[in-house]
Amino acid sequence: MAFDGIFTRAMVNELNNLILDGRVTKVSQPYQNEVIITIRKDRKNHSLLLSAHPNYARVQITDIPYTNPPVPTNFTMILRKYLDGAKLVKIEQLACDRVIDLYFMTRNELGDKLPLKLSIEIMGRYSNIILVDQMTNKVLDTVKHVGMDQNRYRTLLPGATYQTPPKQTKLDLFTDTSKYYLELLRLYPNQEVLASNLVKNYQGLSKSSALTLAKMLHGTKAPEQVVAEFLAYTKKPVPNLYLENNKLAFSIFPRSQTEKTFTNLSTLLDNYYKERALRDRVAQKGAKLIHVIKKELQKDKKKLGKLENELKATAKADSYRVKGELLTTYLYQVRPKQSEITLPNYYDNEKKVTIALSPQLTPAQNAQKYFKKYQKLKNAIAHLKEQLTLTKQELDYLEGIKAQIELAVPSDLDDIKLELENEGYLKADPKQKARVKSKVNRPTVFKATDGTEILVGKNNLQNDRLTLKTANKNYYWLHTKDIPGSHVIVCSKTPTDETLLEAAKLAAYFSKAQNSANVPVDYVQVRHIKKPNGAKPGYVIYEGQKTLYVTPEEELVEQLSSK
Repeated sequence: MAFDGIFTRAMVNELNNLILDGRVTKVSQPYQNEVIITIRKDRKNHSLLLSAHPNYARVQITDIPYTNPPVPTNFTMILRKYLDGAKLVKIEQLACDRVIDLYFMTRNELGDKLPLKLSIEIMGRYSNIILVDQMTNKVLDTVKHVGMDQNRYRTLLPGATYQTPPKQTKLDLFTDTSKYYLELLRLYPNQEVLASNLVKNYQGLSKSSALTLAKMLHGTKAPEQVVAEFLAYTKKPVPNLYLENNKLAFSIFPRSQTEKTFTNLSTLLDNYYKERALRDRVAQKGAKLIHVIKKELQKDKKKLGKLENELKATAKADSYRVKGELLTTYLYQVRPKQSEITLPNYYDNEKKVTIALSPQLTPAQNAQKYFKKYQKLKNAIAHLKEQLTLTKQELDYLEGIKAQIELAVPSDLDDIKLELENEGYLKADPKQKARVKSKVNRPTVFKATDGTEILVGKNNLQNDRLTLKTANKNYYWLHTKDIPGSHVIVCSKTPTDETLLEAAKLAAYFSKAQNSANVPVDYVQVRHIKKPNGAKPGYVIYEGQKTLYVTPEEELVEQLSSK
């Protein structure tokens, strides 16, 4: 089921029960197209998420924590100016469309009442959040500005006259007195065909909702009763997740087979969008970082291949030395202007060796020429081996950064961006030079079953700070063996075997081996961890470690996180 008109009606009913008559205490905009308005009612704060994201547009109460950007957007400032302290007096849906209107009452600078409307239009890539002054019917601001060149019918810019979305010519199932669905039921006995025609004739019905209604209409109950029961689920929904064509979907209607049921719609959406939206935000926010890493990886892999080929070429070094020594030994046999000579190789049972000569050089100069080639390749071997080591280390480092981005939440990307700037892979934004020096985010905190605190660094800067600066030297440190991943600290000098096992599973989960089984995880006291001089961020060496073999468990991660 999509966030269609039927689901929108159910969400409006839920919001009316939860936040109607509450007051706005905070406004934030953690992402470009998403706003969170904190509404306090009955001594409880409710985080109302308004999303105009092209793929995840919705309205809900969320329990997922968000991090505010350091500099608020203009839209955020406008919302704070007008809505701070405002009372939410009405929540309603526009007909059966995917539009939710929030009506607020506040006062202007003179103390006069000022009615405002915040309209959330859930329409895919055309989704928007619009603040309207009801006294003048003027748009105060929108999260997405839409000019005349984009939409001739509606201009959504500050100061423009507000117009509601164009009315649909379809029927509204909630107000349809003609009961046209009876005619559709008579004309289309096939469930699939009936569902398609319900979508064509009634607004607010997605394909999934229409198919649910079609199946109900083909039952034994009277059609009028069926429609009444169908619409009643918007007041008493059965929030659940289910699989549709092997993809996870959500619904307000009961199903014979469900993945999971929830107490309310907002919790349902939090669970549904949690992973999908998070990955999308990371991909969107980290697109530049991912591009830089992939480009550097490609460059280093190409360099590695070239170095390996050059190292293979140095295998001829000893042959040049031998030829130089043979020429020196049998110098008396070499005649001037000779182009080649065949001599016995006393290093290889006197086998004959043909040596090319430069006619313009003397015999002694030809011998020196081979010695110089030998010395050049010999020096090159040491240089090539050093470059190979450095290139492999950089590849490991970049692969680690790539894994961290894949495992990151949006707030972690700021630390990774700062690290790449410090390491010279990214140029720092000159506009940010005047700002206060960026602080590294704190590691993620988990609680073991016995209550012991477990800290997990999510990137190299967090890892270095956690392991080398803040962790007690007697605490225990864990990391996947020879696999890029997080530094994990068990905040105990004598942790139990169970706690170490749980920490090892956290280390495996927050690593490149997240989807593997039997992952090796080293553990040792922090006192045994050292960072070599000049080493890349996150790189450490250690000794005296022991190894556990574990399989990552997402359920355990959620369980320890909730503690």
